[in-house]
Amino acid sequence: MEQGTAKGNTQGELVSQLIEESYGTPAALAQQLELALEMLFYLEEDSFSKKEVQGVVSALRGVCGVLRMGE
Repeated sequence: MEQGTAKGNTQGELVSQLIEESYGTPAALAQQLELALEMLFYLEEDSFSKKEVQGVVSALRGVCGVLRMGE
């Protein structure tokens, strides 16, 4: 069961809000996370642009931050 936060939002609501505000759609976030998986396998110098890597890092940090709120 999801725990509420100080603002009264559940984890699920916060994840939905993060997706909407940062990525627009779940599919756009999924695309960033898929790129993260690809990066883990193929990350070599000049494989991805700095902007692509930063976008993936932002996606992962945002999701991790929301998920930790429920602890």
